[in-house]
Amino acid sequence: QVQLVESGGGLVQAGGSLRLSCAASGNIFKIIHMDWYRQGTGKQREVVAAITSGGSTNYADSVKGRFTISRDNAKNTVYLQMNSLNPEDTAVYYCHADILGLEWRRSDYWGQGTQVTVSS
Repeated sequence: QVQLVESGGGLVQAGGSLRLSCAASGNIFKIIHMDWYRQGTGKQREVVAAITSGGSTNYADSVKGRFTISRDNAKNTVYLQMNSLNPEDTAVYYCHADILGLEWRRSDYWGQGTQVTVSS
């Protein structure tokens, strides 16, 4: 039983910033990596940023230089700092985690999603 809970979404003007959080809880032995995805209306879900347990990061080209992913391993929490937001960033943002859980079972989990809306 693993749950991911996102928070921090909302409405912001173009050029503004938001900070998303995703807290994982449950029977977690190790979080192998955590990621942020987003899905705009009528669009496919795409990966935005990813971070491993060791802190290695990767970003979609569209957000490089604007978004920063980080994590607090002690809190099993991942963050996404989003700066210089533009209307194209409007989407539902989902937290995703690849987790080693009970009996060393490796599974992936999704949060419920948090809406980010950027007005022009």
